[in-house]
Amino acid sequence: MKLYVYAILALVVFSLYQCQTHKKNIDASNIILPDTTQSPVIPADAAIRLMKVEDGFEVKLVASEPLVTAPVALTFDTKGRIWAVEMVGYMPDVYGKGEDKPSGKIVILEDKNGDGLMDTRKVFLDSLVLPRAICLVEGGILVAESPNLWFYEIKGDKPGNRTLVDAKYAAAGNVEHQPNGLLRAIDNWIYNAKSTKRYRKKGKQWLIEKTHFRGQWGISQDNYGRLYYNDNSTNLIGDYFTPGFGAMNPNMQHVEGYEERTVNDNRVYPMRPTPGVNRGYMPDVLDDSLRLKNFTAACGPVIYRGDLFGAAFEFNAFVAEPTANLIKRNILQERGTVVTGEQAYKGREFLASIDERFRPVSLYNGLDGALYVVDMYRGIIQHKTYVTPYLKDEILKRKLTEPLGCGRIYKVVPKGKALSAVKFSADPEALVALLGHENGLVRDMAQQQLIDGRYKMAIPYLRKAITNHAHPLMVIHAMWVLEGLSALQTNEVLTLLKSEDVAVKIQALSVLPSVINAGSHKYYIALLEQLLEKGDPKIAPYLAFVAEYLKPYQADAAQELLIALLKKYPKDAYVSSAVLSNLTYREESFADMIMEVLPDTNVVINKQLKKLITRIRNTRKNRDPDLLNKEFPKGAALFASSCQTCHAADGNGISSLAPPLNKSEWVTGDKNKLISIVLYGLTGPIKINGHVYEAPEISADMPGIAHSEEISDDDVAQVLSFIRGSWQNNADKVSIDEVGKVRKHNQGREKAFTVAELDKIRLN
Repeated sequence: MKLYVYAILALVVFSLYQCQTHKKNIDASNIILPDTTQSPVIPADAAIRLMKVEDGFEVKLVASEPLVTAPVALTFDTKGRIWAVEMVGYMPDVYGKGEDKPSGKIVILEDKNGDGLMDTRKVFLDSLVLPRAICLVEGGILVAESPNLWFYEIKGDKPGNRTLVDAKYAAAGNVEHQPNGLLRAIDNWIYNAKSTKRYRKKGKQWLIEKTHFRGQWGISQDNYGRLYYNDNSTNLIGDYFTPGFGAMNPNMQHVEGYEERTVNDNRVYPMRPTPGVNRGYMPDVLDDSLRLKNFTAACGPVIYRGDLFGAAFEFNAFVAEPTANLIKRNILQERGTVVTGEQAYKGREFLASIDERFRPVSLYNGLDGALYVVDMYRGIIQHKTYVTPYLKDEILKRKLTEPLGCGRIYKVVPKGKALSAVKFSADPEALVALLGHENGLVRDMAQQQLIDGRYKMAIPYLRKAITNHAHPLMVIHAMWVLEGLSALQTNEVLTLLKSEDVAVKIQALSVLPSVINAGSHKYYIALLEQLLEKGDPKIAPYLAFVAEYLKPYQADAAQELLIALLKKYPKDAYVSSAVLSNLTYREESFADMIMEVLPDTNVVINKQLKKLITRIRNTRKNRDPDLLNKEFPKGAALFASSCQTCHAADGNGISSLAPPLNKSEWVTGDKNKLISIVLYGLTGPIKINGHVYEAPEISADMPGIAHSEEISDDDVAQVLSFIRGSWQNNADKVSIDEVGKVRKHNQGREKAFTVAELDKIRLN
């Protein structure tokens, strides 16, 4: 065992040495655009000179190797230190061999002299396999190490007792398709990308609740706790409503106002040719200058909430694109319920580099108001499952497999502006004052410190803060601190519900599920009825959402509220969808009742109910999944790890990702076409049951697995047999020989199929 540990340490040390050695070969004083046939390692300070950032801004180095290696995520503590996740083991070579070695770490970086550059590195936790996310909470830290989510107590910057929070945090999916993020949101819950779970610590107990599925890599919130995320081909996706609502009805696949495309424009503008993208061989992936045209690895979004950039950057979203070596800026705007956005520039980016190894994977707000950039800094960014022969050739041609020991953290700041990070004290009055700070991260962390430290002595200051009508953001944070301290009173919530500020009113509605009880429900019902009468369409969906929490105390009042909302807002799809989220296993009886009240079949609620009930009835016809799991165990496992993250466990597809497999003629029809799609991928629109699926409704491309060394013909046969017999599909099995026949026929093929090409397949 000792020899094994020593070998791992030696490998890490050697990787660091490699990074240093590579850098010595570069003349940092005279760097020009690298030859596109090569990809040299550039020293971190010199790499900044290869970046072009928005006029008036500059990029500053925060940390680089050997202080940090292969960082993928970070968080700040109240001392201003950075806790970074190092995914050292990601793709050690083009085949991903050795990924299972425990080389990952959680490290603490500290700036001792206050110059903005980290000086010291302290390993908090090591010997981790591909760690992916962290979150500081209540004197400890959550650590996501697939498949588990752990909570470690922190004792003097060292790990103390360990608690298993969730043994199935990331049980399915490969590295690119597993939960991550661990964002501690304004409502005191912890949310994730690529997940339907949220977490919260209550005393010694960890609560786990269902929430909406969100995104792929990275998650952020705005000043009002609405969440934003994306998938690899989508610029930005977000929620119109606060995150705690609308996920109660398991029969609903989508709730209006959640998982909405915030920015539709996916165009990118790299500074350099980017031939090293997975599908660079396909038409329209690269332009005439070999530069990526649209997002293919969008990740790590952040809503800028700092106090440093100026008014033009308020409510801006930044998105990383590591395959194109750039960071996108989007300008968001709110119109009623809807949040939309557009790219800040045409033909250029907020930040872009000509260094191919610049791999921004996560973005963060800083305590000093800066935009922090996590740069994994390595050649390979595509995971092994989907690496095409084309990309393998590009990687080997430019020697992108090594080194593995690099990594950087940068920050973007306005030129000439003095930086000063906020200091957090233990004084309760000072902490409450920080709830009104202009920097959103400072407000968040002050809120968290007050709750984590159980600052009961701060309650008088908090009660005063929630009456500060001149500072609504302070009111909102103070309210959630009181909620976190179990000190929020009914009369305070009722007062906030009467606020003239609609954002405060919405937050008071959002906190209601946490505070309503047998003694207070009648007061809330009376006020909700008053709010309905006032007729504010922006809060109407929230009234429908909170009706769910009235049912345990007064079910009739909850029902009456829903009906009144539908009468008042018959054309509002958000109100109707929010009503449906209340109707778990009551959809059909409610449909009969509402037809008497609103008999027009064109009313939104009736259309939505018809669609939902049809889906429920179809689901009842599904075949027993346990029988299929026993018959095709490898197929079921492969479906869970590689297919359901896009097509959903129920086979009905996921909006913005992939179309349905259930009752799809492409699944149950010609085996050769189906095998070809799975082996080599599919690009472009596809018609399923009369409906044409194309971007942005789904991703424009499905990757193939023909070139994965880990997936055999037997595996492919099993997973296809599994999906051809799952749900309401009832087609015959796929054999190993049939898979082999298709593979042989397409020997040497790299590119994905189009529907037109599939229609020409003749193997019989």
